[in-house]
Amino acid sequence: MEVWDSIVLGAGQGGLAASYFLTQRGVDHLVLDANPAPGGAWQHRWDSLTMHDVHGVADLPGQPAPKRSHARANEAVPAWFAEYERRQDVPVVRPVTVTAVTSEGDLLVIHGTTNGVERHWLTRTLVNATGTWTRPHWPDHPGAADFEGEQFHTATYPGVEHLRGKRVVVVGAGASAVQFLGELAPVADTLWVTRRPPRWRTGEFGPEAGLAVVTEVEKRVVAGLPPTSVVGATGLMLREQEQGAARLGAYDDPRPMFESLVPHGVRWADGTTEPADVVLWATGFRSAVDHLEPLGLRGPQGGIPLERVPGNVQAATTAVADPRVHLVGYGPSASTIGASRAARRAALEVARQVADREERAS
Repeated sequence: MEVWDSIVLGAGQGGLAASYFLTQRGVDHLVLDANPAPGGAWQHRWDSLTMHDVHGVADLPGQPAPKRSHARANEAVPAWFAEYERRQDVPVVRPVTVTAVTSEGDLLVIHGTTNGVERHWLTRTLVNATGTWTRPHWPDHPGAADFEGEQFHTATYPGVEHLRGKRVVVVGAGASAVQFLGELAPVADTLWVTRRPPRWRTGEFGPEAGLAVVTEVEKRVVAGLPPTSVVGATGLMLREQEQGAARLGAYDDPRPMFESLVPHGVRWADGTTEPADVVLWATGFRSAVDHLEPLGLRGPQGGIPLERVPGNVQAATTAVADPRVHLVGYGPSASTIGASRAARRAALEVARQVADREERAS
């Protein structure tokens, strides 16, 4: 079997950036992507999400991001990614479902399937850029199986037209919940429910505030704690497209979390109930790293500890337990701009490791 200097898992923002920087440094590599076509998680977003609605897409190295417009994000970004793959000649193989990564001596073994056929790849290093979209967090809430209405997660949101005229309970205290309420409140009967009070942003969110947020996330992953969301920690604000919902009172006094679902609604601890046709769980995502479990990267705190890089909070990419593994888009780099910065650092570390290995071999 051919042995690669590095294999990148995922062809989203982080994976494409990693491939670019690995190519720059002359590292022989391959990109394995689970999707049947370019576009990463963006190709799975709902149709009503436009490039005007997204919270920002950073440039890829060597190619600027699409401009804000009313084009559908699930078309504009995948088209941009496809053009990038073509122009940069990204060595991508798809669709590949990676099931596990194991270690055999000095090499890492990638186990996966392509169109139902089992395959294996050997590599000296690994850049994991699998993101979070495939790991939606569905709370295991009492009564969920008894609810006779529909339940959706951000990852399965059917769009505004499907929910028009319905009674929708939106659960979550993050940016997705705010965005869904902004879209749904003018056409549906909405109720906002949060486990914790929403934290609204006051004043401008400048570079210093952004650095402080990312630094706190970095501290968690360096300590081996499960990462929190960078975007979720920046605080909430209402954009122009959400002002109509605000005038309708969609964001006024969100209710605390209900105790359970009942067949036709939700019930609180005091016995009061609210009817509901739909429960929309805007409850976030977890890092898609289950395939790395055989490597034993997790620390006792439940997260994957990463090596800290002094002076660069988004450069923590190298797994402490196995320095051959680099995580891009995990913890402090879990944003489009952070993923590109982390990809640069990961490629630098991979190139150094490959050069050191070649020097020892000679």
